[in-house]
Amino acid sequence: MAKTKPGKKDLDSYTIKGTNKVVRPGDYVLMKPSDSDKPPYVARVEKIEADHRNNVKVRVRWYYRPEESIGGRRQFHGAKELFLSDHYDLQSAHTIEGKCIVHSFKNYTKLENVGPEDYFCRFEYKAATGGFTPDRVAVYCKCEMPYNPDDLMVQCEGCKDWFHPSCMGMTIEEAKKLDPFLCSDCSSEDGAKRPLSSFHVEPKVESKRRKR
Repeated sequence: MAKTKPGKKDLDSYTIKGTNKVVRPGDYVLMKPSDSDKPPYVARVEKIEADHRNNVKVRVRWYYRPEESIGGRRQFHGAKELFLSDHYDLQSAHTIEGKCIVHSFKNYTKLENVGPEDYFCRFEYKAATGGFTPDRVAVYCKCEMPYNPDDLMVQCEGCKDWFHPSCMGMTIEEAKKLDPFLCSDCSSEDGAKRPLSSFHVEPKVESKRRKR
């Protein structure tokens, strides 16, 4: 009978060292960064494999935090926002620290409580060029900025646009008491409506690459 050649074999799962947490392809994981001062890297597991010595490796697709992207973190980026990159790697399974959840933007905004394991993604990101998909997003409020789920906004009953209380010259508490809330355009006599516009996501800066 022919012997099986020593080589790689695909695994259905991997148990994180020192825990009972099981990782499978398609799961989101936290991975140990090269710099211990940095937060863990976030990745989606594409494949789990073992070699003939039973060393387990995971093929991952990285998520980038805004500060790791070309142009860095911007005003409308949420604290738990990630970008799904086109950057793939093969990593030792031992670098997996834990599991997390990467929600769609819509599902994240519906969460009643955001836990430490909760993140969200609304953009795909090209690591080499700094390009985003989609490259434009809707803007809100007088400040014409994309929606940041960390900032409270109130909806105008008239135009149905969303506004930051601070941009309307009021506190969050004052805005919450207004029922219904009308923006300055809708409450003015002529009722002139602000045209809808969109925000170009990609910053115009020199490129930089993420270091691993």
